[in-house]
Amino acid sequence: MTETRLKALVALGANLPSVAGAPAETLVQAIDALPAEGMVIRAVSRFFETPCFPPGAGPDYVNAVIEVRTALTPEQILAALHRVEMHFGRDRQVRWGMRTLDLDLLAVDGLVRPDRETQARWRDLPDADQRRLAPDQLILPHPRLQDRGFVLVPLVDIAPDWRHPLLGRTAAELLAALPAEELGQITPI
Repeated sequence: MTETRLKALVALGANLPSVAGAPAETLVQAIDALPAEGMVIRAVSRFFETPCFPPGAGPDYVNAVIEVRTALTPEQILAALHRVEMHFGRDRQVRWGMRTLDLDLLAVDGLVRPDRETQARWRDLPDADQRRLAPDQLILPHPRLQDRGFVLVPLVDIAPDWRHPLLGRTAAELLAALPAEELGQITPI
């Protein structure tokens, strides 16, 4: 019997040094740590420098996206990502704060978790609420990936034809819908 392998997309980001060194080195070592967690790396985007948000709130970020194959469930993938974050000193006390490593599970195959309505509610959450509210369960696809150039630019680098299972648009189409001035600030390293 063949083991089921799911395709997962993971966003990586860092803007503080970790035990591995500078943010780019942290991303490299985090990617290297994932096979021990049951994930086979299939594609790695280029690394991109992205301005910190809000402007002046800290050092710029280094961002990337990877594609992995795994027999893990989405919840097991998320738990593995959190273990790797902790290894590199991630502190989850401040939402959207500076960080040594951020690993976000963007999508797993075409799965929608926990359901379409919950995903849509988090996707459409007003900006003011996004800063203070965090879901207590896994939401797939990531509810704000379509709004984030720092996710879409590296995603398009490796999977331009990935299609959002609810919005029906490809990664390239989602990226094209973002403001040019935002995208102009995201540069390959």
